[in-house]
Amino acid sequence: MDKILFLADLHGNMTATLALEKEIKKIEPDDIWFLGDAVGKGPENDKTLDWVRENCNHFVAGNWDIGVVDSAKNPGADPWMNEFYYKQIGKERLDWLESLPLEDEVLISGINFRIFHGRPVDINYHTYLSMDEFRPGFTDTKGKIHGGFISADCHTPYIREMDLGYAINTGSVGNSLGIPRVHALLIEGELGAEEESPISFKILSIPYDNQLAVEIADNYPNLPDKEAYKKELLTGIYRG
Repeated sequence: MDKILFLADLHGNMTATLALEKEIKKIEPDDIWFLGDAVGKGPENDKTLDWVRENCNHFVAGNWDIGVVDSAKNPGADPWMNEFYYKQIGKERLDWLESLPLEDEVLISGINFRIFHGRPVDINYHTYLSMDEFRPGFTDTKGKIHGGFISADCHTPYIREMDLGYAINTGSVGNSLGIPRVHALLIEGELGAEEESPISFKILSIPYDNQLAVEIADNYPNLPDKEAYKKELLTGIYRG
C-alpha cells in the first residue's frame, strides 16, 4: 500500500513544521500534498513556505496564501493581511503562491477525492457542521461529484463518513485549534488505482515545543496580533 501524507496550515510556525519533518522521515511517505496556508499569522513565513516547496509534491492555495498575495497588490485593503507577511515573503515567493490552483483531485483505492483548502474556493468546513452542510464539499467547481473530500482551513482534524463518502480535514501543522499539537493526515491505499481496495485513514498528532514557538514569535516585534497568536499556540483557543 502507498502512504500519502496531506498537510496544511503551517502559518509561519517553523518549530511545529520541524516536528512534523521528524515524523515524515520515520513514515517515509510515497507522496505529500500541501493543502494551503503556508503563510500568515506566524513569524517565519518565508521559512515555512520554502519548506513546503522543498518537501511537498502537490499544492493547492489557501485563503491566507491568496490573501497575502492580494494585499501585496493592494496594501491596506484587508487589515488581517498586514504588510509584515508579504514583505517577509518577497516577490518570487508571492508569484509562486499566486500560481497555485485552488483545488485538485487524487484517486486512492478506487475513491476519487476532491482536494482543496476550504476558502477561498469553498466554505470552511468546520467540525460542528451537519451532514447536509457537508454535502456541497463533494462537488468541485466543475460540477464533478467525488467519493470524498479532503480539506483544511478549520485547523481541527476530523474524519466523517456519510452516504456520499468521506469528509476529511487534515488539521493544522502550525496553528492547531482544540489540541495545540501538530496535526496532519496519512492515508494508506493504492495510489491511482481505479479498482476499490482497502484504505486506511490516520490523523497524526505530534507534540512540539509550543513555548519555543512563542519565544520565536517574541523575536519579531512587528508581527501582527502577536499576543492572540501566542495564546492560540499555547491553548488551542481561537482568537475570535
